[in-house]
Amino acid sequence: MAAQQRLGFWQVWNMSFGFLGIQFGWGLQMANMSYIYESLGAEPHQIPMLWLAAPLTGLIVQPIIGHMSDRTWGWLGRRRPYFLVGAILSSCALILMPNSSTMWMAAGLLWILDASINISMEPFRAFVADILPEDQRTRGFAMQSVMIGLGAVIASALPWLLINVGGMQQEASAGNSIPQIVKLSFYIGAIAFMGAVLLTIFTTKEHPPEDIEAFRKRKAESAGIIKSLKEIFASIAAMPRTMKQLAWVQIFTWLGLFCMWLYFSVAVAHNIFMQADPGTPLYNELHLADGSWNVDSPRYNELKLNGVAWGGICFAMYSAVCFVVGFFLPALANAVGRKAAHSICLLCGAAGLLSVAVIHNQYILLLSMTGVGIAWASILSIPYAILSGSLPPKKIGIYMGIFNFFIVLPEIVAALGFGMVMEHLLNNNRMAAVVCGGVSMVIAAAMMVLVDDPGEKVPEVEIS
Repeated sequence: MAAQQRLGFWQVWNMSFGFLGIQFGWGLQMANMSYIYESLGAEPHQIPMLWLAAPLTGLIVQPIIGHMSDRTWGWLGRRRPYFLVGAILSSCALILMPNSSTMWMAAGLLWILDASINISMEPFRAFVADILPEDQRTRGFAMQSVMIGLGAVIASALPWLLINVGGMQQEASAGNSIPQIVKLSFYIGAIAFMGAVLLTIFTTKEHPPEDIEAFRKRKAESAGIIKSLKEIFASIAAMPRTMKQLAWVQIFTWLGLFCMWLYFSVAVAHNIFMQADPGTPLYNELHLADGSWNVDSPRYNELKLNGVAWGGICFAMYSAVCFVVGFFLPALANAVGRKAAHSICLLCGAAGLLSVAVIHNQYILLLSMTGVGIAWASILSIPYAILSGSLPPKKIGIYMGIFNFFIVLPEIVAALGFGMVMEHLLNNNRMAAVVCGGVSMVIAAAMMVLVDDPGEKVPEVEIS
């Protein structure tokens, strides 16, 4: 590739802006998919299995797309063709998702949506390493955190905003149905996803390979599915030491996050908005004679929708904190080192998740989400900044895809096994599941001590 040049603030902003749109896709599903599943008849212990699409598609799609984008060059560049294709497919899936009429239709569309988002997202990580010099990469990945935070704030809060600002009626009919508020949120998300990615495509140029003939020769030598798979497996076997060490941090971090995403919004609805003393008219309306929830009650559906909407506000809160912290994260990393900075941030996130066990006020929950937001900003940037310095330049795309294994593998384990934990050990207590996520994040913070950061001494220069 051509020599990497230092970029100004707005150039880094533009090259990262597409992540705002990608986060619309993730934010909408994180805040609403469990609610959509339960609206279509799913039981709490079935939710993890229904979420299996996200990690499995990431496990399959990201290394393949990373390998392909490393070997792509055309009129649109190297990574940008994948941004565009993923955005088109994701926008279509976002429009179709809330119109699902059955639980399994929603699950199928989630597979399509997650595969499409991964097509756009994976090359964005390599995009930073392609374009920015080493001393700007921490800032580049931090800017992606800023965009993720900003996009998630809006996406997570959309149902609440449509109710409380837009004046839409809080209709939530009994039975298996998805409210119009949720549908409109997904439609808005589809437009935002496409628009944000297009802005990055049109404002950021990529560097062509320095020797285009040698590039084409390498591409021809690795053409074909068998050769591509062999190269992927060979790259896994040759993972750099730093990547192996970061793997354990990622595994426990994302296990904790997955526990939160699976159950937090619905936990807020049941544990805060739908609480009533036994024997009161509200309790009798919300529960059947055996004490189970009366899911056919209009009052049950109304309060659950309000609770899920507030869960979206909580997600928006941690995303807003992520947006702000992303600007200051490079300074913190410079002051204490990237390893220590990431550990501190992870412990803040753990404290936020653990605290939900003792909180029964919807507004105090926002303080818990502040800790999660600090962790989220670091999770989205510092591990990638550390990793990028240990990777061979010609394989950045494929290794960024392989690095995603350590995000999706714990999610697959949770999807396959956490339902049994919920049913047999946690008695379907959704808040207890969130607390388990906090414990996992504490372990991740401890594992960070064992990581070697090859770029720790690289100075971070302010963007002019």
